Amino acid sequence: METVYEIVRVKQVVMESQVKNDIVRSPEDGADIAYDFIGEDDREIFLVMCLNTKNRVIAVHRCHVGSLNASIVHPREVFKTAIMNNSASIMVAHQHPSGDPQPSQEDIHITRRLHEAGQLIGIQLLDHLVIGEKVNSRIKFNSLKEKGYL
Repeated sequence: METVYEIVRVKQVVMESQVKNDIVRSPEDGADIAYDFIGEDDREIFLVMCLNTKNRVIAVHRCHVGSLNASIVHPREVFKTAIMNNSASIMVAHQHPSGDPQPSQEDIHITRRLHEAGQLIGIQLLDHLVIGEKVNSRIKFNSLKEKGYL
């Protein structure tokens, strides 16, 4: 019997897109970027913003497309993009199609898992943002770091 080896190739598809403000100095900056990418989608999308050592956005990745009220996220998928882009840190975000940015227990749980995974591999999780609706040109969102979950 012969041994068969399968070689798997990882391919990253790059699409050019403009980011209004490509330096993240605050949760508000992250929320603005996230809203531009996922704010008006009709299902939960988990977004990963990859940052360099100066907190400049070097990549934005739609990590997972979920359902109306759920998105299954695994640290492996989140950090794959960060590793491939030589990121120093990441900021993650997802939106609630209901417009209510109140974090769920699942949101808190995945934030803690991502924080632990990031510490292990040396890529810092700066924040997890839950994006809600836009009212009078102001984005409603919650920062899990500001709420003390990170």
